[in-house]
Amino acid sequence: MNLSRLEVLRRWLRARTRAYRVQLALTLRMTLAAILSLLLAQALDLPLPLWTVLTAMIVTQMSVGRSLKASIDYMLGTVAGTIYGGALAILIPHQSEWSLLLVLFLAVAPLALLAALKRNLNAVPVASIIIVLMPAIAHTSGPLATAVYRVLEVSLGVIVGFLVSFLVLPAGGHRLARQEAARVLDLLARVLGRLLPGPMADTEAEELRRLYDRIGQALSDLTVSADEGERERAARLSGEPDVRPLRQTLARLRHDVVTVRRIVRGDPLPEPLQARLTPKLVEVGRAGGEYLRAASIELLARRPAPSADRLEAAFVAAAAEIAALRGEGLTRGLSDDMVGRFFALSFALEQLRQNLRELGREIERSARVQ
Repeated sequence: MNLSRLEVLRRWLRARTRAYRVQLALTLRMTLAAILSLLLAQALDLPLPLWTVLTAMIVTQMSVGRSLKASIDYMLGTVAGTIYGGALAILIPHQSEWSLLLVLFLAVAPLALLAALKRNLNAVPVASIIIVLMPAIAHTSGPLATAVYRVLEVSLGVIVGFLVSFLVLPAGGHRLARQEAARVLDLLARVLGRLLPGPMADTEAEELRRLYDRIGQALSDLTVSADEGERERAARLSGEPDVRPLRQTLARLRHDVVTVRRIVRGDPLPEPLQARLTPKLVEVGRAGGEYLRAASIELLARRPAPSADRLEAAFVAAAAEIAALRGEGLTRGLSDDMVGRFFALSFALEQLRQNLRELGREIERSARVQ
């Protein structure tokens, strides 16, 4: 069936929208927060609506949990810096250039050290600088009035930014964490699905290194999102289950997959061990990759775990073959290094099997909470 160009474009746009829905939602929230904060600041006749708009943009984050943390940190930093900078500006006269430099030094140095030690307080020196310099630059009525308006402008921006993040297409930390977990599963499926014994080419080794780096980055992003989700739940903004156990399971799976690949991709085992184990390992890789891809889809859809029948059959066949090789005494004449690799492979496969079962339980737990 031939599709019109308009239909092709519509399907392409829908696919792109689905792929980048989180980023598009953040774009909408930030735009809306900027417009609303400006309108409200003008309606309240605040002297510098710029600070309200900038604060709303800073507070509007990818997830509700991240917005909550940004709101608290920025508000605390602003209030602390405003109080400190206002006290300096009031207590130390600074009409001359040198006295202004002295006050500026006192306003920046200790607070910069504090921000370096406590990274969540990086707004403190900024607020202090604004209170010290703004009266001279903008010719306002004085540091006290500047401090009051600064707190009002930032407070309004924090309120607008957080409310927009919470009400407009909100993205919870747990949801983002599940998306990162699904990405990890897809990447692991690509690695495990190519479980072919024997040495690998340089190009394949380089591609595997890139995949491992991407898995590590996805796990780091998952950790951040999971912490944000727990922050939301602590604030009673979410009833989602804790995804940190899922993150731990994925980290163990990554270790298992890397371990099995290293063992399998090393020097070939002597015959007939290599010939008899190769088809079993290939089937474990294919079944494992298929299961991980299906698990990624079901995790995102909040559906039960996929069937693991083929995967279990592959593990059973591999374990049976390993037991048969040992029973026939084919491992007795091996070198110490080969014996170690043989038993390490058996242990790694069993660990992989157990952690894949745990992955299924985590997916089931996620599916039960709708």
